[in-house]
Amino acid sequence: MLRKHLDYYIRHLDHDVPAGVVVFLVALPLSLGIAHASGAPPLSGIIAGIVAGLVVSIVSGSQLSVSGPAASLTIIAGAVDRFGFDGVLLAVTLSGLIQIGLGFVRAGVIAAYFPSAVIKGMLAAIGLLLIMKQLPHAVGYDADADSDLSFLEDDSNTKFSFLSSAFQSISPGATVVALASLAILLFWETQRIREHRILSLVPGPLVAVVFGILFNIVAQSVLPWFAIAPQHLVALPEIAGPTQFFAEIHRPDFSLLSDFHLYVTAVTIALVGSLETLLSIEAVDKLDPLKRTAPTNQELKAQGLGNFISGMIGGLPIAAAIVRSSANINAGAHTKVASLVHGALLVLSVMFLSTMLNMIPLACLAAVLLVTGYKLAHPKLVMEQYERGFAQFAPFAITIAAILLTDLLRGMAIGMAGGLFFVLRGNYHSAFTLTRDGKNYLLRMQKDVSFLHKAPLRDILGSVEEGSFLVIDGTRASFMDQDIMETLEDFIKAASDNNIHVELKNVKGRAPANGNLVPA
Repeated sequence: MLRKHLDYYIRHLDHDVPAGVVVFLVALPLSLGIAHASGAPPLSGIIAGIVAGLVVSIVSGSQLSVSGPAASLTIIAGAVDRFGFDGVLLAVTLSGLIQIGLGFVRAGVIAAYFPSAVIKGMLAAIGLLLIMKQLPHAVGYDADADSDLSFLEDDSNTKFSFLSSAFQSISPGATVVALASLAILLFWETQRIREHRILSLVPGPLVAVVFGILFNIVAQSVLPWFAIAPQHLVALPEIAGPTQFFAEIHRPDFSLLSDFHLYVTAVTIALVGSLETLLSIEAVDKLDPLKRTAPTNQELKAQGLGNFISGMIGGLPIAAAIVRSSANINAGAHTKVASLVHGALLVLSVMFLSTMLNMIPLACLAAVLLVTGYKLAHPKLVMEQYERGFAQFAPFAITIAAILLTDLLRGMAIGMAGGLFFVLRGNYHSAFTLTRDGKNYLLRMQKDVSFLHKAPLRDILGSVEEGSFLVIDGTRASFMDQDIMETLEDFIKAASDNNIHVELKNVKGRAPANGNLVPA
């Protein structure tokens, strides 16, 4: 059996190795950029990518999914300010244990219980937060930009203060690099590039990063005042080989185990990471040319193990990432070997190319994240939700507003409450239909009915005129709870006073103890 599996993976090396190189070129700037947006050391993003490639890929049941630090998990930025980075590593470690537990209790269906409008609202809100927080970096202003991912400041008089300060302190070189990088990234999305036999294989983020490095080298020689200051460049530790790499690794701060708020952060990371993972896995399964289906509970265990290890050795939280996964599929990957190759290349790059990586302007990474944020909060997504009707658009908008005005966990809770309200509202209004023909009425129960439908049932029964004939048809309802049965009984008892004749048809349920529920 083992030999059969090895033969399968070896047979596809000619596709998987080149695909792994492409994914590495996409993942490198994304990993650095997400670490930057999270207020974490740049090395933490690379470590998370390494763990995702070398650990999660092996344990995962998906052949094509690629994990790594995800844009949605930049929510740890506020936690970095509160607990310090080593404290956040403890939260990441705990979140991994939570995810492993979710996998063992078979919670892989958890995403199905979150309304799609709420999930899309969450992703759109994270996209907006990314845009708001990366704009200062794009113009070369770093103060306060890595702080809590909150849309509004605590002081209402200083709302958007970091943005106004940023645009008063513009760095010309960083701004030019950011604008040019944005232009490159957008151009790389066009049909002309996608259809080009060679250029389509080159990731747009890599082109933007190379441009930023070359621009700064030329500016330092020709126009020093236009060059980007050292504090606006990536700042990886100078690493030369495995020994120095391991010496730079952070460890979790276990002294914070008694802090309740740290557990809230861990639950938030586990919840958001699990949701993004399950949604990404579903999307990858649809994109897979062979239509393979990944086991969701196994995926939760894989992500949990990855987060546990990542937190223990100084990495960011990990989730299955649709950007990396789609790049993997588009590059022609057949098996998980491609993800393993990408992880191995990340190890080699950070151990032996840290000097080159430190030449990357932060403005390039900001441009990559601005495009990522725009894709998450694309206007097309807003229009799609709007066109689906108020019941879909309202929870979507409520979730976005709640996250922007509070935080991710409370915003999701408010969004879920909004989604639940509209579900109940839909059930409330669609449980019954009343048809009238002169003095003849037909009350049809369209679904199972509970105490939630007692008020509308009373209103409908109250609209039946004196001297009428009413048929109550329960054929479509397999269950009616006691409150509904008592409401029908009360109406039947009073019907004779109003000369209303009632006939019951397939009304199912347990008659009240004082039972008088019979055809009139």
